[in-house]
Amino acid sequence: MPDIRKAAFAATTGVLLIGTIYSITYNTYLDTSNPYLTHLPHPLGKTDYFANKSNLLNVIFIKRAWGWTSAAFLFLYLTSPPDAQVMERMYKWLAETAIWLVFTSWFFGPAVLERVIALSGGECMLVLPTGGVISVPQEYCDTKSPLSPSTHPSLFTTPFSLPDSNWHAIPRLRRGHDISGHVFLLTMSILFLADQLHSSIRRGSAWATWPYMHKWAVAVNVTLIATWLFASYTTSVYFHTVFEKLTGYLLGVLGFGITQFSIFEPIPVPVARPRQS
Repeated sequence: MPDIRKAAFAATTGVLLIGTIYSITYNTYLDTSNPYLTHLPHPLGKTDYFANKSNLLNVIFIKRAWGWTSAAFLFLYLTSPPDAQVMERMYKWLAETAIWLVFTSWFFGPAVLERVIALSGGECMLVLPTGGVISVPQEYCDTKSPLSPSTHPSLFTTPFSLPDSNWHAIPRLRRGHDISGHVFLLTMSILFLADQLHSSIRRGSAWATWPYMHKWAVAVNVTLIATWLFASYTTSVYFHTVFEKLTGYLLGVLGFGITQFSIFEPIPVPVARPRQS
């Protein structure tokens, strides 16, 4: 049987490459670092369903990608044959979860992805209802503080017309290098699930003897991998610059690669040999 991990890696790489080439050839991607564009609907949003950020794939699945990935893994793990339920598989999931948190949520303050934007020249910016953009101190992006003319009047000194004092918005970092968080997470999720399927198949018994629920778990994981591959394609076609997608992909491969170190492999149990008389 071919190694499912190699197949998943090749499929992920190929899908992202094809989608990126398509986005360059037909100019379909949106530069999410441009503060004057990123808050606007995608130019193809009315004709291409997946160019609209409110599509069901994005809202239901991609925005909760690690939650779905974790649920699929736990279903696979808990229904695996006893000899496949080794703790090293759980350690890999915990490590990947920590990587997800560090890069997307918190790393002694802002997440790593946000720190990269700031270090690469990003600015904390607030988009006004009129389409104008104002720069604000970065601390407001770090704390994700909602801003309004009534709560922070000193920030709104520009000639742009503003709505009433009830209006408020949260600023975002723009203009720096915005690593594609979706590509990062989808790449890591695909490779992680493929690795778990490989581990289950390698250590478990034959398909015919698997518990009924484990067969369903394998089917769910394969289906989710296919979903993540399709989501990777739509992301590569419609969003982020080429370099932002490339760095997201490399970061996803790196995040998965960490779990391939020997510390995550089961320690062989020595087999006692009978004494020679």
